[in-house]
Amino acid sequence: MRRNKALALIFALLVAAPAVAQPVLPTNVDKDRLGAEAAWRSVREMKPGQRPRVVLVLGGGGARGLAHIGVLRVLEEEGIPIDEIVGVSVGAMVGALYSSGLSVDKIELLTHDIGWQSLTDFSHSAMLKLVISDELLSSKRMEDYLAQQIGRKHFSDLNIPFSCVATDIRTGERVVFKEGPVAVATRASATIPAIFKPVEYRQRLLVDGGLVDNLPTDVPNRPGEWDIIIGVLPIGEYTLGDTTNVFRSLVRAIDIQKDIIIEEKKKGADFMIEPDVGDVSPVDLGRGAECIEAGTVAARKSALNLKALILSRIQEHRKQAAAR
Repeated sequence: MRRNKALALIFALLVAAPAVAQPVLPTNVDKDRLGAEAAWRSVREMKPGQRPRVVLVLGGGGARGLAHIGVLRVLEEEGIPIDEIVGVSVGAMVGALYSSGLSVDKIELLTHDIGWQSLTDFSHSAMLKLVISDELLSSKRMEDYLAQQIGRKHFSDLNIPFSCVATDIRTGERVVFKEGPVAVATRASATIPAIFKPVEYRQRLLVDGGLVDNLPTDVPNRPGEWDIIIGVLPIGEYTLGDTTNVFRSLVRAIDIQKDIIIEEKKKGADFMIEPDVGDVSPVDLGRGAECIEAGTVAARKSALNLKALILSRIQEHRKQAAAR
């Protein structure tokens, strides 16, 4: 039913919009579908300014956030433009890779290499040191890994405007990165506190941005009210098994804190895509393929309604311009 309504809305907007010509329709085809496809082709050819800017906000969630990869794939396939990306935690990692020009296929391939030991010094000896002393683990490997993939790029070097969010552990402030070295900022955005050493940068001690804002919908540069912010955040109930395990219990505590403020942050999005990753927990990096598939499924279900929203914004903008 929702799919039919979206098709009908797209077709209605096609007929109403003076700058989008209505095609001559053969009688033996689905007119709504053909009309929708014709309307969308015209949108794909528009430049920012002629259409809304589309901003993707990729939330955190550990392994669950690998669903972002599936969402990106579908948006590409459907021709839905991405003009800006904001990320936090794993969303910052995926967003940084994509904004730097890596293909979705390449990013997915990289997930096969990703594990706690490849991104951190999460070895048995390091964990023993954590238990018997006050010394935290290092996330420097994460920065090195990112730099290996995208180079030592700064935000100004990226193909798509990108920003990410970290938390200053001293002050509790949200810190938004829009300039400087991308790998350093992304590492800070994804550094789990109390397990990993905070990232020291510009007189700040930085950790996972999800502590204070797991869906930073107010961060995008938004010069026009007709622009569209798409929030992407995985959902699904999970358990972490042995909650006496320090790492697992801390991850759960952080998740509870995030849940308290997340509903309010969703209100800042014009459109939400929420991949259902089921019982995959934030630490289940071995189940990345399931999360990517969940992202693909959720984005496919959302594509028509998202296109309808973009077309409706175009029509509203034209009406407002004509009334001036």
